[in-house]
Amino acid sequence: MTGPRIWVMLGTMAALTACGGYERDITLHDLRTNRGTPEEFAIEPKKPLLAPESVAALPTPTPGGANRTDQTPKQDAVAALGGNPSRLTPTAGVPAGDGALVNHASRLGRDGNVRADLATEDLEFRKRKSLFSWRLFKEDEYDRAYRRESLDPYGTLNASRRAGARTPTAPPAGR
Repeated sequence: MTGPRIWVMLGTMAALTACGGYERDITLHDLRTNRGTPEEFAIEPKKPLLAPESVAALPTPTPGGANRTDQTPKQDAVAALGGNPSRLTPTAGVPAGDGALVNHASRLGRDGNVRADLATEDLEFRKRKSLFSWRLFKEDEYDRAYRRESLDPYGTLNASRRAGARTPTAPPAGR
């Protein structure tokens, strides 16, 4: 009779410790490596330091903001191709050139709080998916958690073609 009692006690202890108030990792992504070496993609070269014409020309510091020596690959590419890199800097509101697009996209109505609602729903989804996702070794859980949420592009393409819709060509599957 002691054998079943031990198993009941162990099960009760496991259940009680599972109900503890520890903080679960709900990020679902594990981008850490276990190699014991530096992450080569985390090393970012900086732009060279340039002395300003005068000390008064230096901008005021912005803690947590952009630094003059930070890389800006998108802006650099736009400038190299003859474009205006300042157009990539986010501004308040909708740029004037995009007004017609926004008006057309919102012709049936829009929810101004959609980002906050989506963030709340996604947090709840990640909490549910991380509930029983413990592993002996950490691994990336993102693909497994969001598998049912992903779209099947080739299934949709084939269904559209079967329905008689004209569809553009698509790259072969598996690429």
